[in-house]
Amino acid sequence: MNVLRVAVVIPALNEERSIGQVVARLPKDCVHEIIVVDNGSTDGTAQAARSAGATVLHEPRRGYGTACLTGIEHALKNAPDAIAFVDGDLSDYPEELPLLLHALEQGNDLVIGSRMLGEREPGALLPQALIGNTVACFLLRCFWGVRFTDLGPFRVIRTDALQRLRMSDGTYGWTVEMQVKAAKMGLRTAEVPVRYRKRIGTSKVTGTLGGSINASVKILYTIFKYLFVKV
Repeated sequence: MNVLRVAVVIPALNEERSIGQVVARLPKDCVHEIIVVDNGSTDGTAQAARSAGATVLHEPRRGYGTACLTGIEHALKNAPDAIAFVDGDLSDYPEELPLLLHALEQGNDLVIGSRMLGEREPGALLPQALIGNTVACFLLRCFWGVRFTDLGPFRVIRTDALQRLRMSDGTYGWTVEMQVKAAKMGLRTAEVPVRYRKRIGTSKVTGTLGGSINASVKILYTIFKYLFVKV
């Protein structure tokens, strides 16, 4: 059994078809609490998550980062050693969480599950997502000398490190904010290859042109913002 007390936060918006499978596939010997943050769903996401055994929180204020922050606030009440994040659309393989935890136990503060280093189902990552990842990671390397290959949502971070980061972004700048701040604060980071498949349902980000543009602008804004903002 894993020696770390780990909470898992899953932001979810209209993921009724997949959320139960995500919760069920998380290795129960690796986590002490699974928290699904229902971000204003209009379907049966909350009931499906609850039926699968998750703690369900309701966050009506829309935003990926907002949902994550709500999940973190609840998770901290039970003093976990680390908090993991995974999407609710079953594009990730939740059963691979032990791979990330193993890397965390090797002395790292933040571990990213890299879709770029792992096996990807054809079409799972759309061209705009691939380009966005490449550009963002290139800028992170240029500005702060860190070598990331992905801004993937599947990740785990030590609780004390997460609290030091003082995360604030309520939108799709959430993942890159974490990586930028980790780089600026000198946290020990690592990536592990993870598998990735086509999500169930339509992506709220890359599934539409408007979503792709908004997410790309937010990510670039966040990167350039922290060139001038202290953390």
